[in-house]
Amino acid sequence: MVTTPAPSPILAMARRAAALRAEGRDIVDLTLGEPDFAPPLHVIEAARAAAGRPLGYAPANGLPDLREAIRRDVLTTHGLTYGADQIAVGCGAKQVIFNAFLASLSPGDEVVIPAPYWASYPDMVRMCGGVPVIVPVAARPGFRLQPEELARALSPRTRWVILNAPGNPSGVTYTAGELEDFASVLRPWPDALILSDDIYAHIRYVATPHHTLAAVAPDLSARILLVDGVSKAFAMTGWRVGWGCGPVSLIHRITAVQSQNCTQTGTLNQLAAVAALDGPREILVERRAIYRQRRDAALSVLRASPDLAVAAPDGAFYLLVQVRDLADDTTLALQLLDAGVAVVPGSAFGATGHLRLSFATEAATLIEGCQRLRSALGARALSGAA
Repeated sequence: MVTTPAPSPILAMARRAAALRAEGRDIVDLTLGEPDFAPPLHVIEAARAAAGRPLGYAPANGLPDLREAIRRDVLTTHGLTYGADQIAVGCGAKQVIFNAFLASLSPGDEVVIPAPYWASYPDMVRMCGGVPVIVPVAARPGFRLQPEELARALSPRTRWVILNAPGNPSGVTYTAGELEDFASVLRPWPDALILSDDIYAHIRYVATPHHTLAAVAPDLSARILLVDGVSKAFAMTGWRVGWGCGPVSLIHRITAVQSQNCTQTGTLNQLAAVAALDGPREILVERRAIYRQRRDAALSVLRASPDLAVAAPDGAFYLLVQVRDLADDTTLALQLLDAGVAVVPGSAFGATGHLRLSFATEAATLIEGCQRLRSALGARALSGAA
């Protein structure tokens, strides 16, 4: 029997904030990981040109031109080479991940998920008949998974291991040496597939290059699904174009699922994604610098509070804020709406006692939201609230 999931807690808080704003309330919304930028101009122009001609259906695994653009991008970004039959295109990276689980999980199969995690991972696993195995990562600097923690979570029932770096919500990244340590743990488990969720690969604030497991441990590439898309780096969340690169047998199963649930992602959107991948990349550098400035501005406000502790994320655009003496982060997130700021409770990400803030919004709004949060928590401390 398929498990019916609860609604996404991220979207639930975003809807609450939107409803209050519709009522005229002044709410600063820091819930969604949705860039406030427009797509690059050349993407918009390509979409406008394509919209004027008949488009028709695309292959279930994506337009050939898009798969070729993805091949070039993965080679440039990661130094990896994939054939056209090793790429599956879906309606965003999220659907590709869901299709992969649906195509490969049998009832009772385990999926190892380091926490904090993207809130959708466990529910997707349950919906596909699997069992999430949550690995709590201590709030050490950067929320870095340790090889021994990974090793303890593996079992003969392990079907997938999820690695998300830069991570949502922690912003964690891993060096090549750290990924090799994970590879050493995973090699003795040949039945365990590895999901390498690299959707934030282009949004990093550290000087070291981005590393992905398939490049560091090519001997494991036949077990790795590398997932990416245009939503985050290219500010194309609503266009819903993502992809997975991996072994032919898995890609064929993912494509079969895709062909039966929605056939394809929009042809126009795929053409826009081609333009994004093949176009100039200077805008990615410019926007990464803006995100860094926003991150640092938010950190400056939040770290001034004795009630908060927050590490600087290595990548992505989230702050995972630890609140002193916090017993119920869901209740606190709801209370903060009264203070005019919307955030997501950390428990939605396996990080109880924390709040997640997105800094994918313009600086003045972000700073105002952080100030409201700090003021509300100061008042809470004075009142002795738990």
